[in-house]
Amino acid sequence: MKDNQDRLSGKTGADVKDSRRDRLKLALRENLKRRKSQARGRSDVGASSETVDASLDDAGGEKP
Repeated sequence: MKDNQDRLSGKTGADVKDSRRDRLKLALRENLKRRKSQARGRSDVGASSETVDASLDDAGGEKP
């Protein structure tokens, strides 16, 4: 019985750390993709609004 349990949980500490690292790497990559997509969506909306761009750019050549 004990041997059977050892075979089922046969992962060593290094294997567990590697699998955790792989899961975290995948989660971070997906998060980055989602954030980039959101940023692209925001930049598309912001580019069509000239008043937002003008207020953010103080060196636009116009003097108040």
